[in-house]
Amino acid sequence: MKLAELFGKGRTVFSCEVFPPKKTSPVDSIYKTLDGLRDIHPDFISVTFGAGGSQVNQSTREIAGLIQNQYHIPAMAHLTCVAAGREDVDRLLEELKAEGVENILALRGDVNPDIPPKTDFAHASDLVSYIRAHSDFGVSAACYPEGHLESPDLVSDIRHLKEKVDAGAQHLVSQLFFDNEDFFRFLERARIAGIDVPIEAGIMPVLSRSSIQRMVSMCGASLPSKLTRILARYGDHPAALREAGIAYAIDQISDLIAGGVEGIHLYTMNDPAVAQQIAGSLTSIRSV
Repeated sequence: MKLAELFGKGRTVFSCEVFPPKKTSPVDSIYKTLDGLRDIHPDFISVTFGAGGSQVNQSTREIAGLIQNQYHIPAMAHLTCVAAGREDVDRLLEELKAEGVENILALRGDVNPDIPPKTDFAHASDLVSYIRAHSDFGVSAACYPEGHLESPDLVSDIRHLKEKVDAGAQHLVSQLFFDNEDFFRFLERARIAGIDVPIEAGIMPVLSRSSIQRMVSMCGASLPSKLTRILARYGDHPAALREAGIAYAIDQISDLIAGGVEGIHLYTMNDPAVAQQIAGSLTSIRSV
């Protein structure tokens, strides 16, 4: 199933993201995560694509195939320009097709200073265009409610996003954000620009002060005063921050659904207990 087919059916799509285990861990360790996520019945699960070499990227393919064939949940495999040249893309598409995986999230990716980037595709839009021209995969792309860090302004950011959609992206997943008004304003800009594909809101629960500060520095997401107070009050108390962070994510998601968003993409950080708690608190809301 192409992921774009999930939308427009009168309900909010709910999906999750997982990442391959570290190179020092066996790929089998992902089973615990997937067993837990299966219980919340996500509409699809995406698998990140590392810039850490061929073994990481091979794990992406293996896990996507596992999700598709053993868990019978549609899988979306991430693919980045900086970590994959044309031959890499051709090989991975062939392998994913053999696994029955039908969906790709095409990204530029973050440059790893220790690994020379591939240069066959300069931008995510180039990768989107190539995949659409050389395969029948469903192709998704990323979007940035507060603008990409490298975009000079929000107008340029929307222009580049439109280029990805015009190149063939059929579905968009947003970078994490913590202020829903940022997402609603972004959504309005996108629709005015003629971007009419389904757009999912990406939500990351705040479970650790250090990890969220690292993520914010990497992607440029801002911290609203409400969340800043939570971090200041509970940051040195892991159990309390975990509880408050999950509550914040639930509040975000319920407000987004009330505002009519088409989908929620939960960044699980491979913690199925968090995903289960969030999904369990939204059972009735998701069905309205």
